[in-house]
Amino acid sequence: MAPNRPGGRTAIVRAAVLDATADLLVESGLEGVDLAEVARRACVGKSTVYRRWGSVSALVTDLLADMAETSLPRPDTGSLAGDLRSIAGLIQRTLADPRQGRLFAAIIAAATCSPDTATALAGFYRSRLSELAGTVTDGIARGEAPPDTDPADVLRYLSAPLYHRLLTGNGPPEVDDAVRSTRAALAAVAAGVFTAERAPVLP
Repeated sequence: MAPNRPGGRTAIVRAAVLDATADLLVESGLEGVDLAEVARRACVGKSTVYRRWGSVSALVTDLLADMAETSLPRPDTGSLAGDLRSIAGLIQRTLADPRQGRLFAAIIAAATCSPDTATALAGFYRSRLSELAGTVTDGIARGEAPPDTDPADVLRYLSAPLYHRLLTGNGPPEVDDAVRSTRAALAAVAAGVFTAERAPVLP
């Protein structure tokens, strides 16, 4: 997912700072991110970084906002199966990318011990779920899913196996993993798993 940021001096500075922040997260995790080092790598003044962001958590929050802003729009292949395959493929390629995969793993790890990072990460995924939800609502309109199917639940179920593989030491997800994840999600949709009627009830 290559960044597609607008131009202008302010945007150039932001891009350089966020790229430097991402590099440090990939290399050393959250504890390796230092505002002075970010400024040095971005070739901008320390005062600029301290004035505009002021903290590591603010840098990570802005990085995640930028990642959401520059992510690809939802696919529109004309079918729910095609759209879910496209989404799973995008997630798989992103997590398998040497830099992007390590970046997501570092941010998710940081979120387990940093409430600010956890909040920012939740915001990123809310944004992505909102962007991609139309693939499911369009599928409902075409009769490819039950009327009360929950789009967010479908997308979580689709992506969870791919993240699980990355985060459990089994290597990045492969194309076959994306295919299996798509088939499983489609089967669950057809079975009505993501409708209110099939919501799990604890004994």
